[in-house]
Amino acid sequence: MHGRGVRLPVAFGIAIAAAGAATLALRPRSGLIEPAPARAEAYFSPAELDRIHAYVGPQRALAIGGLVLTGAALVVVAMRPPRVLGRSFSRRRLATAATGAGVVVGIGLVGLPLAAIGHQRAVDYGLSTQGWGAWAGDVAKSEAIAAVFAGVGAVLLVALVRRFPDRWWVPAGAVAVVLGAVFTFLAPVVLEPIFNKFTPLPGGQLRSDVLRLAGRSGVDVGQVYEVDASRRTTGSNAYVTGLGATKRVVLYDNLIRGYSRGEVGSVVAHELGHVKHRDVPRGLLWLLIVGPAATLLVQALTERWAPRDAVGRNAGPAIVPAAALALAVVSFGSGIASNALSRPVEASADAYALRLTHDTRSFVAVERKLTKDNLSDPDPPGWLHLLFGTHPTTVERIGYARAFERESPTRRP
Repeated sequence: MHGRGVRLPVAFGIAIAAAGAATLALRPRSGLIEPAPARAEAYFSPAELDRIHAYVGPQRALAIGGLVLTGAALVVVAMRPPRVLGRSFSRRRLATAATGAGVVVGIGLVGLPLAAIGHQRAVDYGLSTQGWGAWAGDVAKSEAIAAVFAGVGAVLLVALVRRFPDRWWVPAGAVAVVLGAVFTFLAPVVLEPIFNKFTPLPGGQLRSDVLRLAGRSGVDVGQVYEVDASRRTTGSNAYVTGLGATKRVVLYDNLIRGYSRGEVGSVVAHELGHVKHRDVPRGLLWLLIVGPAATLLVQALTERWAPRDAVGRNAGPAIVPAAALALAVVSFGSGIASNALSRPVEASADAYALRLTHDTRSFVAVERKLTKDNLSDPDPPGWLHLLFGTHPTTVERIGYARAFERESPTRRP
């Protein structure tokens, strides 16, 4: 192992400082509700909790095991790259693209057995509606898309390293920010339709309810779509996606069919909170601050782990495995910081929904049903929630409703 143009401790410190500063600066400053105390046992029966824990425990072990297994495989490939990658290729770009795609597909294959076990357990518990053929088709499509992106990314990386051998993190950081915005804009109309069918919400009571809530909130909701999530799961969800002309609110068909008007309205109000607070642009601003510092750390780690003759103006396919490992490590760390921002952002949207609807009963009912339908842990271990939690826990969210009810009595949960 060896260092070159970028000192690793300095890069690490800058990345930590940027992630921390961005997370603190972009956290919601007002409108949050301090949750009242709540216990899962007060809202879920022993049988419901036993079923949730019986499913979640092994699934959690499979997910962590998959992360460790694929991470170990990536370490092996990065630290002992195949000798063939050090050869001089007449078609360097093609070899580089093949290396990037090969690393992604190979790592995906390593984690496939555990993913297959997880899928079978989801089927056994009635959460997944996919047969093996449909599941394998989705995996193949995901791997193919990832391979294309990895191949193109590897070619771009090597081009930047050769052109800017000492400071390639600068243009790489700019590219990361631009691509983040482009993907946010294009994903709803290019990537997501590969996996699901999206239909504009038809006229009727639900559409009227959505438009009424949007009017009361004073936001341009964009388009509202129903997605055929039932072809894949019995769970329910909703989300905001897109940017500018592609901005939209997406509702699972399971949510529309299985939840009451008040419950769907509570979910829609939460998503309107994200639109009102401009949370998608907030995420892009976070990337703008963190992205350059993250790529600085990626360069430092890549230079530390890559073969000595694989970096600089003669860079080629041999640098790709080390860069992939560096990107994975930095992405894992930045994901923890991103989650620390996401949780209060989601809490702010919850508070907005309660204030917009004044319907605490529906809010609590939604949290109970989402937890049961999606078989999610209502009160996960603190360390897991700190690392991987993107939303407040179910008991915290129920606590928001209880606290709001005390401040502004409405319909009791």
